[in-house]
Amino acid sequence: MSLPLPRWFAHRGGGALAPENTLAGIRLAARMGFAAVEFDVMQSGDGTPVLIHDETLERTTNGRGLVCETPDARLFTLDAGNGERVPRYADAVAACREYGLLANVEIKPATGFERQTAETVARRSSELWQGARVPPLISSFSLEALEIARDLAPQIPRGVLFERVPADWLSTVRRLQAVTLHCAARHLSDDVLAEAQANGIAVLCYTVNTENAAKSLFSRGVSAVFTDRLDLFVSETSAYKGLHLGG
Repeated sequence: MSLPLPRWFAHRGGGALAPENTLAGIRLAARMGFAAVEFDVMQSGDGTPVLIHDETLERTTNGRGLVCETPDARLFTLDAGNGERVPRYADAVAACREYGLLANVEIKPATGFERQTAETVARRSSELWQGARVPPLISSFSLEALEIARDLAPQIPRGVLFERVPADWLSTVRRLQAVTLHCAARHLSDDVLAEAQANGIAVLCYTVNTENAAKSLFSRGVSAVFTDRLDLFVSETSAYKGLHLGG
């Protein structure tokens, strides 16, 4: 499988220009010329995979309580910003396939729901992305979730997420058969970059919101960045490095 990797990912859909993790954000990123979007997937109280970042509803919706305890009948009536609804994962996939977007699907399990969420996202991803021209990239901070994704959807590329990259990161990447390493830009060391390059692992950094920071990271050898500032990079979003991941 060959996965084209653009330099810029629209963070949480439309970055700062649209309500996060919404279909409006995904569509905006596509209209602005972005080739890739990132979003978070968690399970609702009914086990439906949905796009939302926090375990609680308060910050990004007009609801209250835990996402994992909120039934669909209530969850899908909430306002996620500017009249947008919390999207089903299936609807986000349909939008990405319509626009030909590479999606970085971050498995974001609520505490205690790592296995259930990973199993659901892996199985649904295999179904929803079947035959897609551009396959997704599944990532997570949860190593358990990535193990499950590896076993249930081995054909979908995986990325390992850290804030600070640990010393044994390469053995983790190899064990999970991942193709990308994701980390906080401010914590990325030259030693990690050199080790990644020597082993053919693409490094992706979050969250990069200035042009100078992006230029510095690219000059150091970072392959891609996640940004909230879509407006800063819109003129360059069609630029690819020619990097293809997978075999």
